[in-house]
Amino acid sequence: MNQDRENFFHVRDLTKVYQMGEVEVHALRGINMELYAGELVVLLGPSGSGKSTLLNIMGGLDTATNGFVSYRGQDITKANEKELTDYRRFHVGFVFQFYNLISSLTARENVAVVTEIARNPISPEKALDIVGLTDRLDHFPAQLSGGEQQRVAIARAISKNPSVLLCDEPTGALDSQTGIVVLKALEKINHELGTATAIITHNVDIAGMADRVIHLSNGHIASVEINKVKKSASELQW
Repeated sequence: MNQDRENFFHVRDLTKVYQMGEVEVHALRGINMELYAGELVVLLGPSGSGKSTLLNIMGGLDTATNGFVSYRGQDITKANEKELTDYRRFHVGFVFQFYNLISSLTARENVAVVTEIARNPISPEKALDIVGLTDRLDHFPAQLSGGEQQRVAIARAISKNPSVLLCDEPTGALDSQTGIVVLKALEKINHELGTATAIITHNVDIAGMADRVIHLSNGHIASVEINKVKKSASELQW
């Protein structure tokens, strides 16, 4: 399946050790993986398995202790601060569990904050249309439900037209019905824009919508599964 697709991320022997006082915490213990163009991958594992640390290093938000991550042939583990800033600004969209919207700005204005600094942006109106919020353009966060706020955050992430979308527990603060609406938006972005998408979650039911499922445990990749038959987000339930 992946042989004809561009290899966006190449992760080799990646380790991360945090120093907590006199204690060393090994968050990642020699991770090897790839993420391909247009692919939707779910990184599955319990809290503390290393999922967020891996995603943060891939996104240039954290640094590795050893090993390397290359993005389209560029070793981002050796990048300086300016190179990392440009990488985050122009290539990667982030979606987190908490929406981090600016309360004094409308949905449209929250997205425009990103489009004003992007090289090849999608208009705020188009980005909000993709996530099904055309009728909420001029609503403030306080006027939106949790699921609508998360979809604004997704619209903001995709408005820079990134090659990669990294999502850290995007449904973690939502009930299942609302979470599925958010996952349908991510699925649509992956299909329509071809954005390589990695979703980290502890929710095993979300794994059904992935091309591949990467199981993490105690800083290791425990196993990798290919879904021969993918579920649509609307078929998921938990």
